[in-house]
Amino acid sequence: MASIERYAAFSDDPSGGNPAGVVRDAAGLDDAAMLKIAAEVGYSETAFITQRLGGNHYRVRYFSPLIEVPFCGHATVATAVALGPGDHVFTTNAGEVPVTVDDAGRATLTSVAPLITDLTSVELAQILAALRWSADELDPEVPPRVAYAGAHHPVIAVRSRQRLADLDYDFAALKELMEAKGWTTIQLVHRTGAGSFDVRNPFPVGGVVEDPATGAAAAALGGYLRALKLVPDDATVHLRQGDDLGRPSRLTISLVPDDPRVRVSGTAVALPA
Repeated sequence: MASIERYAAFSDDPSGGNPAGVVRDAAGLDDAAMLKIAAEVGYSETAFITQRLGGNHYRVRYFSPLIEVPFCGHATVATAVALGPGDHVFTTNAGEVPVTVDDAGRATLTSVAPLITDLTSVELAQILAALRWSADELDPEVPPRVAYAGAHHPVIAVRSRQRLADLDYDFAALKELMEAKGWTTIQLVHRTGAGSFDVRNPFPVGGVVEDPATGAAAAALGGYLRALKLVPDDATVHLRQGDDLGRPSRLTISLVPDDPRVRVSGTAVALPA
């Protein structure tokens, strides 16, 4: 039977962060078995090491309780911390993701190259209808786009922190739209400073109302911010997530000049089995 480890990612407190399952030896598991385990664990994602490719190089797959996702940031951080300090490489469905864990247990993943695409007016209207938001609540300085750095996430920014706090969306409507478009989460953001954002991430396609911390969306947001020149090419951006759910999470985005990839850093702490 598969051994399942549990970690809270993007927090050093077990009561915070986003819980993730980690299965280090999943070589004998087929897709149905991994999906079943992910559903039984019940977290937004469980990571499965399905093959050891030599050295610190691993084939990793990610399952939510309902679907497989191409890449998951918080489960990547959890898995890397479980493996221990050093330089690791995860071959994911989205591509190769290097992850470094320092001696203090802080992990930094390097995303695949990001891609930013337009969000049509129809798609935006559909998102806003499902969120029960209005267009005049949006922040015109942080325009809607779809951002990718391993998974696709529409980025929707609001002027008011209170509007973000009052999130109460139509689960079925948003799930249907996201499934049709191939979106993994919706990245809802409120800019709190030149290099800081409060964020929330609905994840109905995975059977989860909301992620307390979303590393894949953070990587996508980093690519978005650079592409739209909302931050410098060497920016460090701090994300606060999970507070509205009672699971405070802290994510750090780092951009490096002349490298399109995005670094996302955070800690992880083991949870009781």
